[in-house]
Amino acid sequence: MKYKRSIKYVKVYTMKIGYARVSTQDQNLEMQIDALTKAGCEQIFQEKASGIKSDRPQLQAMQQMLRQGDVIYVYKLDRLGRSLKHLLEITADFSKRGIGLVSINDHIDTTTAQGRLIFNIFASLAEFERDLIRERTKSGLEAARARGRKGGRRRGLSKEAEKTAMLAQTLYNERKLGVNEIAADLNISKMTLYKYLRHRGVQIGSKVD
Repeated sequence: MKYKRSIKYVKVYTMKIGYARVSTQDQNLEMQIDALTKAGCEQIFQEKASGIKSDRPQLQAMQQMLRQGDVIYVYKLDRLGRSLKHLLEITADFSKRGIGLVSINDHIDTTTAQGRLIFNIFASLAEFERDLIRERTKSGLEAARARGRKGGRRRGLSKEAEKTAMLAQTLYNERKLGVNEIAADLNISKMTLYKYLRHRGVQIGSKVD
């Protein structure tokens, strides 16, 4: 007696889903939508929200509906993640769930081995550049502090303020005017006047205002 073996075929449906985002209400989504439509996206989620904004309802809705085999299309990678870290987190989540990512303008397709390699190189270079910037900033601040500066800003007064401080010193030392009168004549506040006098090394004593 012969038995026929029953074979089940499981079809993995691949759906192309687009995500378009602009930063402000005044910007237009049409260019992104046209590119996503041309790429064959069956559904496009549209968002008008700042790149640094964490609350993106359309992105969240898209993430919830995704199924294994789906492919997300974006015009550029910066349309998807609000930062490099966020982008890498999203891509890692896609990878675990068997979801691909295609960036049309960046020519990146993580559904292919070459595309995944390119994306990982891109992410590594971006991280490397960020580390360099952080290191240079730190070195710059340390060098500035070594020269007697704080936070990268020059100590002291501007040329114009220095002239006013010199005049304030002269008027104060003449002891003909009170501090309120000097401040009014120089068009500065009393607090600024004292700041200028201290800067000039003037001994501030009791004077009639």
